[in-house]
Formats: sequence, structure tokens, C-alpha cells
Amino acid sequence: MMIEITNPAFNYDEFGQEYSGQRKTDPRIAAYVYEALASAKTILNVGAGAGSYEPVDKYVVAVEPSVAMRLQRLATGKTPAIIGKADALPFDDDSFDAVMAMVTVHHWPDIKKGLQELKRVSSNQVLIMTFDPEALDNFWNAGYFPELIAVEKARYPTVDFITEALGGISEVIEIPIPLDCVDGFQEAFYGRPEAFLRKEVRQAQSAWGFLPAGMEDELVKRLADDLQSGEWDKQYAHYRQQPTFNCALRLIVNKPGN
Repeated sequence: MMIEITNPAFNYDEFGQEYSGQRKTDPRIAAYVYEALASAKTILNVGAGAGSYEPVDKYVVAVEPSVAMRLQRLATGKTPAIIGKADALPFDDDSFDAVMAMVTVHHWPDIKKGLQELKRVSSNQVLIMTFDPEALDNFWNAGYFPELIAVEKARYPTVDFITEALGGISEVIEIPIPLDCVDGFQEAFYGRPEAFLRKEVRQAQSAWGFLPAGMEDELVKRLADDLQSGEWDKQYAHYRQQPTFNCALRLIVNKPGN
């Protein structure tokens, strides 16, 4: 199924009021980010949202276009964010040791320009946390929510696109997702399928906002029926006890080439 999306940016000011209640820093995932940032003293977080995965022991400047997200930063004790977008960062070249962008590039209208801006203002490294669209079908929800996966594939850039736009040398790290992950993206609930029946969970996953009217209810009912009948557990019950799940979550760590 192919879906064309003309504007990939989700309207967080209208629909993201409770985002930070569902999307939190998972410490096991954060460990990969913090290890990569170990040598950095100054960090820019672009598309910073409510501040997930920002190191607390570093000097961090955040850039975020959504007023709802900026207010949630303040409510959770994060430093205020600068109003701005990835494709026009208001900083000089090489201003920061490192630049991070955590699960945000799929919202950018001009992803290539945004990535080049990240590279421009970083003197050493760029970290991109994203989902590999080529691995999205490895999750069971591709069978229950194929239209939703089609939305994700239409929005997420490939890993090759990101690394080529950044240039230099990139390391691509496949991040395992823990069973009790507290960051509420879709794959976080690989062993807790009932979570998708909760409206507040879906509202913190932007892809649902791109479905045609009425389709969200149809997809949710599809899963709810199989949970009630036991069909989901016949096929996927092992996920309820599986400690980690490797699927599409990636951390791309980019540094200048020789």
C-alpha cells in the first residue's frame, strides 16, 4: 500500500497536549545516546519536543517549533527551548560539540536540508534516532495496521538517505527495545498490545493523525476483536514474555570523515 504525504509535520500544538505523559526517556535506550555523547560538552537538541534523551549532565540547547512541546518542557523541568526549525538553525558553523535529533526527522518538510544544517553547526558529531522504514514490517502490527505502517514508510527517510546527506562516517546502531519500555512509540508495546486500544497512547504516536477519517477506529477494532477472541495470543503470545525486541529503532552516530 502506497500513501503520499505532502506535509509530514504533525500538528503537535493541536493534538500533542499530552505527549510528554506517554513519550518519556527510557533509560535503557538513553544509555546508547549518552555513551555516544560521552566526550561532548556542548549539545544542540533539534526538534527537541518535551526533552526526551537530553543528557542532564551536559550543556544542552534545545530548538523546538511547537508551543505545546515547549510548554511541556517547562512543566517537566527542562530548560526553555528556542523557537526554530531544523532547516534554518540560528547558530554559527561548528557552534556545538554534538547535535542530536531524537525521532524527529520524519516531521521535517526538507529532511536533507535539515540534516545538512545539523552537520553545519556541529564541530564533531551528529546523532539521529529514527526508525528504519525497511524494517517496519518486522513488527506484528504490520498485519493489524498495514495502513498505519504505510504512513510511516511514507514519512521516514531511509538510513542510507540520512547517512548520505550527512556525509562523513556513520555508525548505525540497532537498538533493542525493552518489554517495559516507557517511551510510548509503537514498537514499545510489542508485548503489551492492549495499549493500542487506549486513545492517549495513540495520540502520542503521530502516524495515527495521518490516516483517513474513520480508519483509526477500524484498525483498533481489528486488534480489539483478536485480543478478545484470543487470536492475537495464539500467534504472538511469546512477545508478552520476550525481554527485548529488535525491530526498526536505530541510532545513527555521524562524525566528520578524514
